[in-house]
Amino acid sequence: MGKASVIIYITIAVLLLLLISQSPSNKAKRHGHRRLKLRSNFTFDSHRTHHERIPFDPLVAKIERQREDKEWEKQYIDTHHPELIHEHAPGEESQPEWEDFMDAEDYINDEDKFNVTERLVLLFPKIDVDPSDGFVTEQELTEWNLGQSRKEVLHRTHRDMEVHDKNHDGFVSFAEYEPPSWVRSSDNTSFGYDMGWWKEDHFNASDIDGNGLLNITEFNDFLHPADTSNPKLLHWLCKEEIRERDSDKDGKVNFKEFFHGLFDLVRNYDEESHDTSHHSEDSQESPARKLFAELDKDGDGYLSDGELLPIIGKLHPSERYYAKQQADYIIQQADADKDGRLILKEMIDSPYVFYSAIFNEDDEDYGDHDELR
Repeated sequence: MGKASVIIYITIAVLLLLLISQSPSNKAKRHGHRRLKLRSNFTFDSHRTHHERIPFDPLVAKIERQREDKEWEKQYIDTHHPELIHEHAPGEESQPEWEDFMDAEDYINDEDKFNVTERLVLLFPKIDVDPSDGFVTEQELTEWNLGQSRKEVLHRTHRDMEVHDKNHDGFVSFAEYEPPSWVRSSDNTSFGYDMGWWKEDHFNASDIDGNGLLNITEFNDFLHPADTSNPKLLHWLCKEEIRERDSDKDGKVNFKEFFHGLFDLVRNYDEESHDTSHHSEDSQESPARKLFAELDKDGDGYLSDGELLPIIGKLHPSERYYAKQQADYIIQQADADKDGRLILKEMIDSPYVFYSAIFNEDDEDYGDHDELR
């Protein structure tokens, strides 16, 4: 960013802050109670079944990660080193965590320390970079969200690495990796036991260099295969789809198996506003057969794992997909002049869109904006 651009940004920001601070509506909002809340959705299971909101503000994300790390440490001791629990009096270890929780929420609710408007002014030029023209586009916001999401994912991968890297050599072997607790406590006839994501073929597919060990990049791919560029792991995902959808166990997917499951996932990916209640099976069978024929390269009437590769990204959406989805939502909500991009004032006028997951649900000024939770 050139020196002239910096001066322009500073000038615009100062003028906007002066204008906003003098507006009657803003004074009413500032003096009203706008209690912000931090996320509290920690889970010790590294294989999450839903996608979480992408944190927009890196400062809020950092505070949440610090709190989550403390909870992780407590659960790690409870699970792996229960003998250490008795070194503290009952309930003694929970008090500091609660105090830290209150301190963090007090911080983000102190306008002298954490002012939402000032945060947006600070972050705007960091998002508006391609090009730096005073507008935040959908692509720029997607890249910003993607960067924040990848930081979150990699942070949790490093933490999971600490659990599984038993000999602390910076690598995880399959012998070191522990399957989920529900697998360890069940037999091979239990529901979901045959899910392959935790098995050795998944591990081997993640091992790019084939040395029998996963480094941090390979382990990150192992935990989050939808975001990999590793061809072996993408092929493994295709094989898993065939295994799960192959109801007659012939090793392939016929049209019926494709239509009742895979096609819905592809269609929902392509049409985010799709509502299955508005489509009959008859109306969808024709486009489903067209797609099936396009994928069935050898024309044998079945889909093999290799033939699923063109749509695997739609069956397993990546972080980029969710980053774009959130960017589209933000622009839709905050774009007052409907030009498909945001200026700084539009962002400042709609702070709940960016901080929706931490605004108090009972906030009468902004209402419930839980679409990104």
